[in-house]
Formats: sequence, C-alpha cells, structure tokens
Amino acid sequence: MKRLGVVGSMVWDTIYGRDPAQPAVEEWGGISYSLAALDATLGDDWEIVPLVKVGRDVAERANVFLRSLHHVAPGARFVEVPDANNRVTLRYYSSERRCEQMSGGVPPWTWPELGPQVTDLDALYLNFISGYEMAVGTAQLLRRAFPMFMYADLHSLFLGKESDGTRILQPLPDAPAWFGCFDVVQLNEAEMTQLGDDPLGAAAGALARGCQTLVVTLGAKGAAYFTGRPVRTARIAAEGGVAADSGDPTGCGDVFGATVVASLLAGVPLEAALRVATRMAARNLSFRGATGLRDHLLGKLTTA
Repeated sequence: MKRLGVVGSMVWDTIYGRDPAQPAVEEWGGISYSLAALDATLGDDWEIVPLVKVGRDVAERANVFLRSLHHVAPGARFVEVPDANNRVTLRYYSSERRCEQMSGGVPPWTWPELGPQVTDLDALYLNFISGYEMAVGTAQLLRRAFPMFMYADLHSLFLGKESDGTRILQPLPDAPAWFGCFDVVQLNEAEMTQLGDDPLGAAAGALARGCQTLVVTLGAKGAAYFTGRPVRTARIAAEGGVAADSGDPTGCGDVFGATVVASLLAGVPLEAALRVATRMAARNLSFRGATGLRDHLLGKLTTA
C-alpha cells in the first residue's frame, strides 16, 4: 500500500450565498474538500496520511469526519493542538468574488515536527488553505529531504490578513523560492496575476526554479498548464455541468487539485488528469460542504 501525505488546514466554514434570504451554511471546509476528493479518486493501492493540525475546540468533530473516509491509513488522526481552530466566514457577491474573514488558527509545522512524519511516505499533497501551514524555509528543507512527488496548491500564500481577519490578495513574498520546492504547483487566475503582467514569463520563471508543471485554474473557463523548456502551454476547457452562477464554488479548487494528484499518481497523462479534475470541480458546485462530498463526487446518493 502506497502512502500519500496530505498537508493543509481543517476549517469550520460559515458561508453566506448570493441570496440574502437564504440562511448561512455552516460546514467543514478547507482541506476537508481535498480529503473527500482524494477519497473519491485515489486508486485502491493508495492510502491517505493526514498531516493536519486541528484545534482542541473541534478535534473530536474533525476526527469523526476523518473516520468517514475510506482511503485513510488505519489509525490515522489529526494532530490536536491547544490553539483555536481555523474558522472562516465567506460572503459571496458573485461566483468569482467573495469576502473571506478568518479567525483562530493553528500553528505552522516546523521542520523538527514535520520531518519525521514524511520518512515513510510515497508522495505529498500540500494545500495552503490558511497560508500559515509552514514557512518557506520549512518547505525548502522538506524538498531537500523528500525526493518523491510533491504537488502544492499555493492558494492562501497569496492572501494577507487585516486586523479584523479579512483576507486580501497580495503578491507572494519569496515566490521563486516557493516554486522551487514542488514538482507541480497550482494557482488560480487571480493569484497568477500577482506574479506580473506576463503570464508566460511568470510561468517560465517558476519552471526555471525547479517546478516541473504550473497549473492555473480558470473557473468556468477550465484550467491551463505550463510545462517544459521551452515552455509548452494549453488550456483545458471546462465541460458541461452545473452553471457557476447557480452553484456553490466553495472548495472547487481543492477538489480540482486533489483529483489532479490522484490522477497523476495513477499514471494518467497531464491533460487527461486536468479534464477529469475540471469535471469533478464542476460536480462540486452542486453540493455544499465536505460532509458526504465523497459520495456526491462518485455520483452516489448521500443523506448529508
């Protein structure tokens, strides 16, 4: 049995949709979307090893969610810490525009903590849900010590935090160093703009640092990738499904990335992996929260 380590943050989400008459939805978010998607798409020769810290205030509920998954390594648990868990309030103004406020927050991984956890893993998937999962120095030590496949969604590394917890898009400090830490890096379209006005030049710079492939999610337009030297690029169009304006886009990027990881680990070529991922992300639009999401992604009935 091969072992996939998953680094990220469990988040308790409060989601306000575009219709003010509808009540807020409270549900698991963050890395839970990725875990549900991995559970739906990983081959049976892989098991999930969560490298995720959770606050003591939600630890019991979080581990109930973890035990609902089928591909989790026997006996695996989240790492309980005394700090308040990450909580996020999302207010959507359109399918592409939202306000995000974060409170709480578990401490980042240090290398002395993380290093011993990765020695028996065969691959790593990192999703920077909070942006505080680890410092760039820890990521660099991880790259030096772990020669196996690593996929990272840099997402919230591009988000600053104001005094009231509101997240704001900003350029990524030490961006070249971050790109050098991972084999495949995922960004969304807004994050890509923070690298400069020349997408091809930014992609070439990322690939020159050691990253093999840069994947950019484009919402309803699908996804694009950059790979190789000279740089080769293409866009994978989104397929039919729930219209973005009628669904809940929360977690779509997380489902997308997890599906790409599972597909690549199964030996699926990159473009085919991206097509599968766009389909799964579109399917996520018609479901709220991560509880029961695995079955929904598999097309099964769920009572969640």
